[in-house]
Amino acid sequence: MRKFIFTIGFSILIGPILCQKVTPKKYIESEKLTRILFVLDASNSMYGRWENGTKMEIAQRLMNSMIDSLSEIQDPNFQLALRVYGHQKPVPPQDCNDTKLEVPFNYKNLNRIKQKIRELRPMGTTPIARSILSAAGDFPSCENCRNILILITDGVEACDEDPCKASKILQKKGIFLKPFVIGVGLEPELVNSFDCVGSYYDAKNENTFKKVLDVIVTQVLNNTSAQINLIGNDGNASETNLPIILKNIKSDQIQNMFIHTLNYKNLPDTLNLDPLIQYEGQVFSIPPVKIDSSYIFSGKHNQLGTEIVSGELKLSMPGSKSLQYKPLAVVRQAGKSEILNVQYFNSTTRYLSGYYEIDILTLPRYQEKVLIEPGKTHDFIIPTPGDVTIQLKTNGYGAIFESDGSKLEWVINIDDQLTRQKFSLQPGQYILIFRSGSAQQTSYSKTKKFNVSSGNSTLVRLP
Repeated sequence: MRKFIFTIGFSILIGPILCQKVTPKKYIESEKLTRILFVLDASNSMYGRWENGTKMEIAQRLMNSMIDSLSEIQDPNFQLALRVYGHQKPVPPQDCNDTKLEVPFNYKNLNRIKQKIRELRPMGTTPIARSILSAAGDFPSCENCRNILILITDGVEACDEDPCKASKILQKKGIFLKPFVIGVGLEPELVNSFDCVGSYYDAKNENTFKKVLDVIVTQVLNNTSAQINLIGNDGNASETNLPIILKNIKSDQIQNMFIHTLNYKNLPDTLNLDPLIQYEGQVFSIPPVKIDSSYIFSGKHNQLGTEIVSGELKLSMPGSKSLQYKPLAVVRQAGKSEILNVQYFNSTTRYLSGYYEIDILTLPRYQEKVLIEPGKTHDFIIPTPGDVTIQLKTNGYGAIFESDGSKLEWVINIDDQLTRQKFSLQPGQYILIFRSGSAQQTSYSKTKKFNVSSGNSTLVRLP
């Protein structure tokens, strides 16, 4: 897994940057404040020789060079902070609490960070997990920030704790995005232990260390471009105008909310997405469609997408413009109980192709199963209701039934407190069954047949 991350990430992200110095003008494009916490290993092993000096000397020189480049950026939209471990108490004995935020986040702290890095003298142990967990308190509360942790180390956890678990906990809480880990001259057999902590980069020598450091910082401070292709009935990215929500799959936090748009070239509009986030999304078609988990690669134009194969359901009731309240239809996917949509009559709504069950809230109710075919409109028409007035001499108990000659279907109960009531009923034959509230015998029950026709009024009297 490490080789995949290194090969793909390194080749795509570095590209032409390998031959260049870090160019400040390319760093800042995001509106969010980016906060980068460097967690630097200053344990005793950083005194080890590595090419033209000790590991610590090389880390000090390269980090300060990188900070000099960042200091050239005008109106920066980023902040840095520095946490160090293994630098306060010698080993032996081992002190697993030897981790400290040396320079907190600020806009004008780059010189302080450089000075602190120059002062470091390796001496202690390697409490990586505890340093990661402590980093949760290093990021002050902020609603519009990207929090990044970059761990630079030459060794593995020395305090019997779990850096992978610590990283996973803080990513899940949304404290920071997936960390970066730079291994400084790390032994090959130790490399795999960092795959689960974050994106691992193996700095085998000083030159690679410099390139990796520059590339990571460039990637952190740059958003990258992407588009979302909604593949329609024609097989092209032609669907649009649908709400989309993108989430961080690690923290489940919403990252982007927008209406999908085709640009003036009739192509999906370009978005700026964070290459440090693994996204998953949802397109709010009816029903919603998932955009599968996707990594965003820096330095290239990314394409996400899903299929939106759809047709339309048109509900019509001729002559209903004069109605005060238009009937509604409750729409469900066939075989499912959850309500998918509530659609007014005399409207057209787009649905994904497939079978749907619709309950039409007229009196009596209709239940139908319809097939929405790609690129087609299913036109469902019901007749205009008629107005029925029930006139009673006294209030009482009763109900209206629809009659088809061979059986009765209950439609609605009447109000037992009223003597005059109005209903809008679909055309057909009906029977009113009624008994006065004061009557004490079943034999006082009465029935009344009546017909209803579209757009007409019917008066039903019971003596």
